[in-house]
Amino acid sequence: MDIRKLQRVVVDALEDVKAHDIKVYNTTGLSDLFDRVVIASGTSNRQTRALASRVCEKVKQAGGIVVSVEGEDTGEWVLVDLGDLIVHLMQPAIRSYYNLEELWGGKPVRMKITSAKAGTAAR
Repeated sequence: MDIRKLQRVVVDALEDVKAHDIKVYNTTGLSDLFDRVVIASGTSNRQTRALASRVCEKVKQAGGIVVSVEGEDTGEWVLVDLGDLIVHLMQPAIRSYYNLEELWGGKPVRMKITSAKAGTAAR
């Protein structure tokens, strides 16, 4: 699946379950393992698990492949590996502590985020 289509499917899925502060970063050149990182926040363990489930469901419906999902047992930080795209779903305190934006945030991807609650795309 084209990386732009995959990131759109992921962002739309996150918006469906009311993810907060969705950011998309281009990691081409930073890592040979993947081309995009999506970071979003959920307000509870239940919401981060629901976000991961929705992402997996929508990616499979679009013909994509879910390589693995990690962290669903606690739900504080759930990682969804989609091959060329990695999704980090975190509670705000965990997100603030690990600050992945500092690590991967060098090349933000401009995307329109339709939900007002979802925050804005990386700039």
